Amino acid sequence: MTPVMRDKLWTIEDVSKYLRLNRFTVYRLAEAGKLPGIKIARRWRFKSKDIEVWFERRKKASRRA
Repeated sequence: MTPVMRDKLWTIEDVSKYLRLNRFTVYRLAEAGKLPGIKIARRWRFKSKDIEVWFERRKKASRRA
């Protein structure tokens, strides 16, 4: 991932590709407050850095379990 990509806002589709999840799963996680994001004009947006941090935390937690 390039440095420019890390600083941009991602859509549901971008996050689903990055996490390799169905876009409806990403939407449900965001709606439930389990995935860091905000709604702008009825559309979800995610800071790429926030998604990367969230993923790393989840990865570490799953190793402990």
